[in-house]
Parts: sequence; structure tokens; C-alpha cells
Amino acid sequence: MSNAKVLPLLESDGQGVVPCCPPLTERPMTAEEAETAARMFKALGDPVRLRLFSAVASHEGGEACVCDISDVGVSQPTVSHHLKKLKEAGLLTSERRGTWVYYRVESSVLAAMGQLLTLPAVA
Repeated sequence: MSNAKVLPLLESDGQGVVPCCPPLTERPMTAEEAETAARMFKALGDPVRLRLFSAVASHEGGEACVCDISDVGVSQPTVSHHLKKLKEAGLLTSERRGTWVYYRVESSVLAAMGQLLTLPAVA
């Protein structure tokens, strides 16, 4: 495991949340920006994680109880492992309520992902 500083996908600028990285077509990424984006893409590169991320993102109200999304064909401990990896990549947040954990994809995370992959406007 690397000891490099891990940047979040989003950072606060005091007035809100801004993406860590510019669109890929804007300029070459710095090493830190590439590390951050790679962490996100690596987390989403696993089919089970992508399904879990999609289940949370598309769930009514934008959040889902782990009990509602754990039917992805792997054991509960494996689901927990994958959700932890998505949290570590900055893609999910969680909150414990009683015995259940609820996961949320902040809309700003989706916006940052979209901005990273945005093509420049054609004049």
C-alpha cells in the first residue's frame, strides 16, 4: 500500500465542494490528480462494486440501506468489503442507524465524475 497522500474526489473550497481533477481534455493531470482519479476508477472497475454503487445511486431518495442492496451474488462480508472500498475511494458516505448502515452517493460526486469525463464544447 502506498504512503502517498490520498486526495478526495471532491474538495471543499469554503463555499461548496469542487472536483479534485480537471476534465481529462483540459490539460494533463498532475501525479496527485491521476492518483485520485485512478483510485475512483479502480474502485468502480470491479463489477460487484459497480453494481453496488449503481444500486445506491439509483435508490429512491439517493440512499440505501445495506439490507436493500446486498443481493449481488456474493456473501455479506464480501458486500461489506466492497462497500468499504467504495467509501475509501470517496464514492460513498455512510451512516449507521440502529443495526443497519445506510449508504449515500452525494450528487457532487456524480457531478465530479461527469466533469472529469466531459468533452470540450465544440465551437
